Amino acid sequence: MRHLNETSVARAVSLIEDGRSFRHVSRTLDVSPSVIHRLWSRYRETHGYKRRPGQGRKKKTTEVEDRFLVLSALRRRTSTARDLQNHLRTATGTVISDQTVRNRLRNARLRSRIPFKAPRLTRQHKEARLLFAQNHVNWQLRQWKSVLFTDESRFRLTGSDGRIRIWRRRGERFDPATIIERDRFGGGSVMVWAGITIESRTELVVVPQRMNADVYINDIILQHVVPFAYGMDPNFLLMHDNARCHTAQTTRDVLQECQIRVMDWPAFSPDLNPIEHMWDKLEKLVRKRPAAPQTLGELSNALAEEWERIPQFFLRRLLRSMPRRCNAVIQARGGHTKY
Repeated sequence: MRHLNETSVARAVSLIEDGRSFRHVSRTLDVSPSVIHRLWSRYRETHGYKRRPGQGRKKKTTEVEDRFLVLSALRRRTSTARDLQNHLRTATGTVISDQTVRNRLRNARLRSRIPFKAPRLTRQHKEARLLFAQNHVNWQLRQWKSVLFTDESRFRLTGSDGRIRIWRRRGERFDPATIIERDRFGGGSVMVWAGITIESRTELVVVPQRMNADVYINDIILQHVVPFAYGMDPNFLLMHDNARCHTAQTTRDVLQECQIRVMDWPAFSPDLNPIEHMWDKLEKLVRKRPAAPQTLGELSNALAEEWERIPQFFLRRLLRSMPRRCNAVIQARGGHTKY
C-alpha cells in the first residue's frame, strides 16, 4: 500500500471538504480509495495530518535519502537498481537491497521502461528540422494535398516484434512449450516502396533487388512517380528522404528532366513523415492474418493485399497531422517528438 506524506494528506482532506468523492480524490492522488477512507477517518479522529506510529519495521532510508535516490535516477536515466544502491552506500553509508531501491522509485512514480529509440540528432540536424517546421507549420490542407509522401521499408518473413509474452512457472524457462523459435536473419525479408497523399496512394512496389540509384530511377521514378505526378495538380511535390539513391546526381537529373519538384526534406526526420505509421499499420495487419506467410512470395502478396485494404480515411488522418508534427518539432526546438 502506498502511504501519503502530510502535504498529500492535507490536499486530500481539502478536496473531500470541498465535496469531492473519495473515488475522485483517489484518482487525483493515484492511490486506492481505501487509503483515502483511512486517512479521512484518521483526520476526523485526530484532526491532524500525521500518521500514527507504525508497528512494522522501521524504514531503512530517510526522506532525504529517498530524494537522493530519485534525483540520482533522474540525472542518469540508465542507472540500474544496483547502481543506485551502490551510489547511496558510497554517499551515505546506508545499505539497502535492490528491491528497496525499486520501491522508493515506484513511490516517486518512476518505472523501468524500454527507452524510445530515435536517430541521433546533431546541432545541424536540429536546425534543419526546426527550419523546415517553421516554413511549413502554416501550410494549408490544399498545399499538403499536392505532396506525395514516399518511403521504403523492409519486412521480415519471421521474427518477434518484441511484444510477445508467455506464461510460465519457475523452472520452465527451457521447457519446449515456453520457447519461441526464430530464424537468425528473420527467414529472409522483402523491401517495398510506396507513396501516399491525402486523396490517394500509389501501388505497393516490391523491390526485387538491392535499392540503388538505377533501381530507384527505373523501377520507382519512371514507372510510378512520374505517371502519378501527371495525374496530380501542377503544384505536385515529391517527398523522399535523404537516402543515397534519392540524392544521387543521376536521380536528381532524371527528376529535373521529368519536371518533378522535390520537397527539401531534413535528414533524420522519420517523425515528420506520416507514411512511417503506415508501415507499422501494414505489419500489424499482415501478422493478424489467419494464415501467416510461409515464403517470401506469400509475404509479398500479403503486403500488397493489406496495403489496398487500409482505408483512405486512415491516410487522411495521418496527413492532416502535418501541422501538429511541425508544431511539435518547433516546441522541441528541432529535437525528437512523440510522432
